[in-house]
Amino acid sequence: MKEVSQSTDYILEMRNITKEFPGVKALSNVNFRVKRGEIHCLVGENGAGKSTLMKVLSGVYPHGDYTGDIVLNGQVQSYRGIADSEKAGIAIIYQELALVPDMTIYENIYLGHEIKKGRTVDWNETIVQATKMLEKVKLKVNPETKVKDMGVGKQQLVEIAKAFSKNIKLLILDEPTAALNEDDSENLLKLLKELRAEGITSIMISHKLKEVISIADTVTVLRDGQTICSLDAAKGEVTEPVLIKNMVGRAIDDIYPKRPKKPQGDKVLEVSNWTAYDPAVGRNILKDVNFNVRRGEVIGLSGLMGAGRTELALSIFGNPRDYKIQGEMKLNGEAVSLKSPGQAIKRGIAYVTEDRKGDGLILIDDIKQNITLANLKSLAKNGVIDENEEIKVANQYKDDLTIKAPSIEMKTGKLSGGNQQKVSLGKWLFTQPKILILDEPTRGIDVGAKFEIYSIMNQLIEQGLSIIMISSELPEVLGMSDRIYVVAEGKITGELPIEEATQDVIMALATV
Repeated sequence: MKEVSQSTDYILEMRNITKEFPGVKALSNVNFRVKRGEIHCLVGENGAGKSTLMKVLSGVYPHGDYTGDIVLNGQVQSYRGIADSEKAGIAIIYQELALVPDMTIYENIYLGHEIKKGRTVDWNETIVQATKMLEKVKLKVNPETKVKDMGVGKQQLVEIAKAFSKNIKLLILDEPTAALNEDDSENLLKLLKELRAEGITSIMISHKLKEVISIADTVTVLRDGQTICSLDAAKGEVTEPVLIKNMVGRAIDDIYPKRPKKPQGDKVLEVSNWTAYDPAVGRNILKDVNFNVRRGEVIGLSGLMGAGRTELALSIFGNPRDYKIQGEMKLNGEAVSLKSPGQAIKRGIAYVTEDRKGDGLILIDDIKQNITLANLKSLAKNGVIDENEEIKVANQYKDDLTIKAPSIEMKTGKLSGGNQQKVSLGKWLFTQPKILILDEPTRGIDVGAKFEIYSIMNQLIEQGLSIIMISSELPEVLGMSDRIYVVAEGKITGELPIEEATQDVIMALATV
């Protein structure tokens, strides 16, 4: 490794990093500097190049696969893989955790770099050292607990403990709070501040601007694979309007686009005395639920994680989890009993899942195949898919939803999160629904993509669709809903017209 001139204030410099994929330049002469002992946030729209830059830094994209220099502690690095970056003291934690569920915490922490006595693993010392790592991340739990028996928030802390077991100097977290509830998110951010006080440097990628503002010492903004600016929190430069303007290239005065108020339409969906028993957990997960949806309105379903919002949506959407249901559901005044998602689709209900990667899309298939997947029968003639018509339909939704991709032949897994969400939305709009259920529609996507999703929702409402939106973000619920139902422990604890809804009132009802 050759030494280069570098200020001692900086633990890391990435100089003129360029990374190309076939047909696209993901990074173009990116410059990125991180001060020693700071929390440095990396923000930008989906597809801006944030994760790609961190994959270059961590060796996922090895030296020679990109141009430019990585300078760590004054020395140019040439990582051939993750093992090299870990030896140098860099650890990266992805949104999708890399733990083995059926193994214990201590086994996971030292997996791949076991503590050995001679040729055998020293399990006693492993447990002792794992306990020390857990103390470092403020996680009070028995190290012999299996990972699958813990919540996602604690699993995230185990990942960080695993990183510390490798003697890291630089911790990279890619969307660390995306799958966490508010309490777990606050605990993680508090931990990062405590680690900063101990001299640990952190780089955090996040779309949650309020979190960024609350925790960052410095924020670097990427846009279209280029460095736009670095902002110093101590100088008052890190504010939401400034971040948004630099991320999207323009000011967005109100992230929740307004739509004109219209008289309430007829009831398109009525659910009465709705109770659902889940044999898998041996209890009622929904209890005597009553609610309705009118034509051309957005209903917000708010509540804490585990309140039963997704379970309610699934029970309406053909009950794919086979809950034992009692109660009545009416569509346009007609009592119905939907026994499968297929029946729900035929009756005009569509469900955009919160887990677009796991349940919503087939990532190894292209955009075209994903968009037409839920309504292939409409493209078939004598049992054969009309490929020309399929191409026409896919291109139409690509254009209408402004899906950013070279063509509809692009693999969906290669798209940014926001564009994947648009593909998922296009898939269900192609079924021509009357009622669209959106479960966490903007989870893990950036502010610009959020604005586009909200604008699409408004267009659909203008066309007479009805939307049921499940969201854990109170500003989103308040910004996009016409009426709000609050769910707590499987019950509807309140119905609020938007004029009467506030964050305080919703939280009070959510914790009844």
